[in-house]
Amino acid sequence: MNTQIKIIKGDITKVNADIIVNAANNHLRGGGGVDGAIHRAAGITIDKECREIGHCATGEAVITSAGNLKAKYIIHTVGPVYSKNNNEQQKLLYNAYYNSLQLGTGYNVKSIVFPSISTGIYGYPFDEASTIALDAINDFIISNDCYEEIIFVLFSQKDYLSFIELKNKIL
Repeated sequence: MNTQIKIIKGDITKVNADIIVNAANNHLRGGGGVDGAIHRAAGITIDKECREIGHCATGEAVITSAGNLKAKYIIHTVGPVYSKNNNEQQKLLYNAYYNSLQLGTGYNVKSIVFPSISTGIYGYPFDEASTIALDAINDFIISNDCYEEIIFVLFSQKDYLSFIELKNKIL
Protein backbone atom coordinates (compact mmCIF):
# COMPACT_ATOMS: atom_id res chain seq x y z
CA MET A 1 0.00 0.00 0.00
CA ASN A 2 1.27 3.46 -0.83
CA THR A 3 0.15 6.09 1.62
CA GLN A 4 -1.31 9.19 0.00
CA ILE A 5 -0.78 12.49 1.74
CA LYS A 6 -3.63 14.88 1.05
CA ILE A 7 -4.11 18.52 1.95
CA ILE A 8 -7.58 19.99 2.33
CA LYS A 9 -8.76 23.51 3.13
CA GLY A 10 -11.78 23.38 5.40
CA ASP A 11 -13.32 22.25 8.65
CA ILE A 12 -11.69 19.18 10.23
CA THR A 13 -14.97 18.14 11.86
CA LYS A 14 -16.54 17.65 8.42
CA VAL A 15 -13.81 15.44 6.92
CA ASN A 16 -14.64 11.81 6.26
CA ALA A 17 -11.79 9.80 7.82
CA ASP A 18 -11.44 6.92 10.28
CA ILE A 19 -9.49 9.00 12.81
CA ILE A 20 -9.53 12.73 13.51
CA VAL A 21 -6.56 14.03 15.46
CA ASN A 22 -7.36 16.71 17.98
CA ALA A 23 -4.82 19.34 19.04
CA ALA A 24 -5.70 18.96 22.71
CA ASN A 25 -4.53 20.50 25.96
CA ASN A 26 -2.92 18.45 28.74
CA HIS A 27 -6.17 18.15 30.69
CA LEU A 28 -8.13 17.00 27.61
CA ARG A 29 -10.79 19.67 28.14
CA GLY A 30 -12.28 21.24 25.07
CA GLY A 31 -10.62 24.62 24.71
CA GLY A 32 -10.60 27.09 21.86
CA GLY A 33 -9.69 26.68 18.21
CA VAL A 34 -9.58 23.17 16.74
CA ASP A 35 -9.89 21.53 20.17
CA GLY A 36 -13.10 23.39 20.99
CA ALA A 37 -14.56 22.79 17.52
CA ILE A 38 -13.92 19.05 17.75
CA HIS A 39 -15.37 18.79 21.25
CA ARG A 40 -18.49 20.75 20.26
CA ALA A 41 -19.06 18.70 17.11
CA ALA A 42 -18.36 15.35 18.80
CA GLY A 43 -20.71 16.01 21.72
CA ILE A 44 -20.74 15.28 25.44
CA THR A 45 -19.64 11.65 25.08
CA ILE A 46 -16.14 12.88 24.25
CA ASP A 47 -16.04 15.20 27.25
CA LYS A 48 -16.92 12.24 29.49
CA GLU A 49 -14.29 9.95 27.93
CA CYS A 50 -11.64 12.67 28.19
CA ARG A 51 -12.48 13.27 31.88
CA GLU A 52 -12.07 9.53 32.52
CA ILE A 53 -8.63 9.54 30.83
CA GLY A 54 -7.78 12.72 32.72
CA HIS A 55 -4.43 13.81 31.32
CA CYS A 56 -2.12 13.56 28.32
CA ALA A 57 1.53 14.56 28.44
CA THR A 58 2.92 16.91 25.79
CA GLY A 59 4.03 14.90 22.75
CA GLU A 60 1.88 11.91 23.70
CA ALA A 61 -1.53 10.78 22.41
CA VAL A 62 -4.69 9.11 23.74
CA ILE A 63 -7.75 7.83 21.90
CA THR A 64 -11.52 8.09 22.40
CA SER A 65 -14.58 7.31 20.37
CA ALA A 66 -15.65 10.00 17.90
CA GLY A 67 -19.05 10.77 19.36
CA ASN A 68 -21.23 12.54 16.79
CA LEU A 69 -18.48 12.86 14.18
CA LYS A 70 -18.28 10.75 11.00
CA ALA A 71 -14.95 9.32 12.16
CA LYS A 72 -14.57 6.16 14.22
CA TYR A 73 -12.08 7.64 16.70
CA ILE A 74 -10.51 10.84 17.92
CA ILE A 75 -6.85 10.82 18.86
CA HIS A 76 -6.08 13.63 21.27
CA THR A 77 -2.47 14.79 21.20
CA VAL A 78 -0.79 17.66 22.99
CA GLY A 79 1.68 19.81 21.13
CA PRO A 80 4.19 22.08 22.83
CA VAL A 81 3.93 25.78 23.48
CA TYR A 82 6.48 27.49 21.23
CA SER A 83 9.64 29.13 22.47
CA LYS A 84 12.56 30.20 20.29
CA ASN A 85 15.65 28.03 19.96
CA ASN A 86 14.28 25.12 21.95
CA ASN A 87 15.05 21.70 20.49
CA GLU A 88 12.86 20.04 23.12
CA GLN A 89 9.76 21.71 21.65
CA GLN A 90 10.69 20.46 18.17
CA LYS A 91 11.00 16.91 19.48
CA LEU A 92 7.69 17.14 21.37
CA LEU A 93 5.87 18.42 18.27
CA TYR A 94 7.41 15.66 16.15
CA ASN A 95 6.30 13.14 18.78
CA ALA A 96 2.75 14.49 18.81
CA TYR A 97 2.41 13.60 15.13
CA TYR A 98 4.39 10.35 15.22
CA ASN A 99 2.72 9.03 18.38
CA SER A 100 -0.72 9.82 16.97
CA LEU A 101 0.06 7.79 13.87
CA GLN A 102 1.48 4.96 15.96
CA LEU A 103 -1.54 4.86 18.28
CA GLY A 104 -3.93 4.62 15.34
CA THR A 105 -2.27 1.48 13.99
CA GLY A 106 -3.94 -0.68 16.63
CA TYR A 107 -7.48 0.16 15.50
CA ASN A 108 -7.80 -1.31 11.98
CA VAL A 109 -8.18 2.04 10.23
CA LYS A 110 -7.11 3.31 6.83
CA SER A 111 -7.27 7.09 7.12
CA ILE A 112 -6.23 9.73 9.63
CA VAL A 113 -6.69 13.49 9.49
CA PHE A 114 -4.55 16.10 11.24
CA PRO A 115 -4.91 19.79 12.01
CA SER A 116 -1.85 22.00 12.28
CA ILE A 117 -0.79 21.17 15.84
CA SER A 118 0.56 23.96 18.10
CA THR A 119 0.21 26.74 15.50
CA GLY A 120 -2.77 28.45 17.12
CA ILE A 121 -2.71 29.69 20.70
CA TYR A 122 0.48 27.68 21.36
CA GLY A 123 2.30 30.05 19.00
CA TYR A 124 4.40 27.71 16.85
CA PRO A 125 5.37 29.41 13.55
CA PHE A 126 3.33 27.71 10.83
CA ASP A 127 6.14 26.87 8.39
CA GLU A 128 8.42 25.49 11.11
CA ALA A 129 5.61 23.39 12.61
CA SER A 130 4.55 22.14 9.18
CA THR A 131 8.09 21.06 8.35
CA ILE A 132 8.27 19.09 11.61
CA ALA A 133 4.86 17.53 10.86
CA LEU A 134 5.90 16.45 7.37
CA ASP A 135 9.18 15.01 8.70
CA ALA A 136 7.28 12.94 11.30
CA ILE A 137 4.79 11.71 8.69
CA ASN A 138 7.56 10.83 6.25
CA ASP A 139 9.56 8.96 8.91
CA PHE A 140 6.46 7.04 9.94
CA ILE A 141 5.39 5.92 6.47
CA ILE A 142 8.91 4.78 5.57
CA SER A 143 8.63 1.99 8.15
CA ASN A 144 4.83 1.58 8.46
CA ASP A 145 2.47 0.64 5.68
CA CYS A 146 -0.86 0.84 7.47
CA TYR A 147 -2.62 4.03 6.33
CA GLU A 148 -4.06 4.56 2.87
CA GLU A 149 -4.48 8.28 3.51
CA ILE A 150 -2.93 10.83 5.81
CA ILE A 151 -4.84 14.06 5.46
CA PHE A 152 -4.00 17.56 6.67
CA VAL A 153 -6.90 19.97 7.06
CA LEU A 154 -6.05 23.64 7.18
CA PHE A 155 -8.59 26.33 7.90
CA SER A 156 -7.10 29.39 6.20
CA GLN A 157 -6.23 29.80 2.52
CA LYS A 158 -2.79 31.16 3.45
CA ASP A 159 -1.93 28.08 5.56
CA TYR A 160 -3.36 25.75 2.95
CA LEU A 161 -1.19 27.20 0.17
CA SER A 162 1.89 27.35 2.39
CA PHE A 163 1.47 23.71 3.41
CA ILE A 164 1.17 22.58 -0.20
CA GLU A 165 4.39 24.43 -1.04
CA LEU A 166 6.24 22.87 1.91
CA LYS A 167 4.95 19.38 1.08
CA ASN A 168 6.23 19.73 -2.48
CA LYS A 169 9.69 20.72 -1.19
CA ILE A 170 9.96 18.06 1.53
CA LEU A 171 8.24 14.97 0.15
